[in-house]
Amino acid sequence: MVRFVIVTGMSGAGRSSVLRMLEDIGYLCIDNLPVQMISGMTKVFMREAKQVDGVALGIDIRNLEGLSQVGDIVEAMKESGYHYEILFLEADNNVLIKRYKETRRNHPLALQGRVDKAIEAERAELADIKKHADYILDTSHMLIRELKQEIDKIFLERGEYENFFVTILSFGFKYGIPEDADLVFDVRFLPNPYYIPELKHLTGNDREVYEFVMGAEPAQIFSKQLFQMISFLIPNYVIEGKNQLVIGVGCTGGKHRSVSIANMLAKNLEKLPYGMKVEHRDIEK
Repeated sequence: MVRFVIVTGMSGAGRSSVLRMLEDIGYLCIDNLPVQMISGMTKVFMREAKQVDGVALGIDIRNLEGLSQVGDIVEAMKESGYHYEILFLEADNNVLIKRYKETRRNHPLALQGRVDKAIEAERAELADIKKHADYILDTSHMLIRELKQEIDKIFLERGEYENFFVTILSFGFKYGIPEDADLVFDVRFLPNPYYIPELKHLTGNDREVYEFVMGAEPAQIFSKQLFQMISFLIPNYVIEGKNQLVIGVGCTGGKHRSVSIANMLAKNLEKLPYGMKVEHRDIEK
């Protein structure tokens, strides 16, 4: 059966990149198709099902008049036996503004106006289609390779997927608490490998340091209870409409204890159906 996907969301959140990724895994991709043509085009591709495995349609704010119809069109097509999935790409306002400044491109709604006002207007226009989305990806803190991993997970591996992305961020308190952290955990109560000469110049990514940190009973208890708490929190965050979580894990310098605990948490969270990445902010300092 042909798999149909509508790729939409905030301008600057990565729609073009996602379409290229889908094209690389065999999807026929069409960008900015008028919404009114979706029904007719779908019937054409259904007749060509043997030649096409997947079709991805890129729809953005340039299709302004048709955006309000997307939800109704998709529901009507589902009733007729044609199933569409909607992938909505999201990003924070400040990230979008920065991307537009770096690329020196104009926002579709900005013209001669301010980008921040255009982004707010676009967000309001896309609110309804976002409600119909099957998948929501917040690309604010994603690298291209991390975005590709999420796209492959949804459309190539076809595994279970929830609209939630977790970033586990280790850091050193001496360099400041990450501004974007939603939750911050202080692991400076754990034994410090810094004072062990043979471990001092290693990091939590090295087996010797990891085993030293995790060999302490408080680390085992803390890791278990931290995983239980995060597992409890995420479904409740989802209910409240949150689609990403940044978990900060800090020690003094951000090289030993925080890295070890962050890696342990990531290992445990792999059991859950959420997107995830690990960053060690201060490991090289």
